[in-house]
Amino acid sequence: MHNFGLMISSGAPMRAGGPDLPNGFGDMVAQAQWAEEKGFECIWVGEGRLASNGVIPMSVIAAYTKRIKIGSGILPYRTRNPALLAVTAKTLDDLAPGRIRLGLGGWWEPLATRVGLPNEKPLKAMREIVTVVRQLLNGEEVTYQGQFVDLDSVRFDGSSDDFGKSYPVEIHIGAVRMGMCALSGEIADGCLLDFLVPPSYNDDALAAFQRGAEKSGRSLDDFQVPQLIAVSANNEDPQQAIDDCKEFLTQYIAQQPHITEFCGADEELVARIKSVMGWPATKAQIHEAMKLVSNELTQSVAACGSASDALDRISEWVDHGCTEPVLTPLGQNAFGTLEQIADAANLGSV
Repeated sequence: MHNFGLMISSGAPMRAGGPDLPNGFGDMVAQAQWAEEKGFECIWVGEGRLASNGVIPMSVIAAYTKRIKIGSGILPYRTRNPALLAVTAKTLDDLAPGRIRLGLGGWWEPLATRVGLPNEKPLKAMREIVTVVRQLLNGEEVTYQGQFVDLDSVRFDGSSDDFGKSYPVEIHIGAVRMGMCALSGEIADGCLLDFLVPPSYNDDALAAFQRGAEKSGRSLDDFQVPQLIAVSANNEDPQQAIDDCKEFLTQYIAQQPHITEFCGADEELVARIKSVMGWPATKAQIHEAMKLVSNELTQSVAACGSASDALDRISEWVDHGCTEPVLTPLGQNAFGTLEQIADAANLGSV
């Protein structure tokens, strides 16, 4: 059985139940509790555009679960001062000791530039931020002058921090390109890989992790490689499940250059899709552009079709180094996808 994770969403309801909390949080808690019952490794909570804050749902999920890990997938690394970023992770660890994963990555462009935080020199910025956050979580007093970080004699000053208490928060870097993958292998506990890439992409990522590890003289024996995987399963209508992922892939090809770069779409296809879709794209434009995307391309970068089809495809990413497939369910019946995959994989069975 795979060591599954789940990317949780605060969007359309996936399952009734859970605490009566506002704005969909009850539903998110129910999803997290379901995943914990099924033996999932981690709940990942995203924070991307100006849609939602990731720390608030992480806190609620931590309060209403007991075992499962909770990861930020991801927090934009420059939107919070690194001392505040570290104390946020510390506070989450106080709430859910030993269960927190701090996932850091780039913010969406052009939004990052529009708010005055352009994603410039990302490798240098990430190195400085991870270095300082790690030192603070280790209970150290930190003085650091860099291009992106400037701290002068800063340490945690809670009532339990007088003697250098450390906090066992894992730091994961959300990486797409190989330079960031190498940095992950050098300084992080793990790397959260993106979705909509073929399994062969992972081979290059693993080689980059190794280059980074060799630079710092560390072993990768405990290095973790969770990976977002777009999934949709429909045993009664496998083509509908493929179309769920195809719609998502089509929009990302048109609007997300980092996905376009690695998903296997050729330049002619990308140009044709962009000629059909505007910005922001309407549903009608996306559905028209979908006609240009083949089932073959879709199933090369997403786990979709029947539940057994999805599981077989997930296994390919695992065979190429993914240590935790992070299911990212798509379509109108996202929880139905999770239930069918859980049943096919015998998750939660005694």
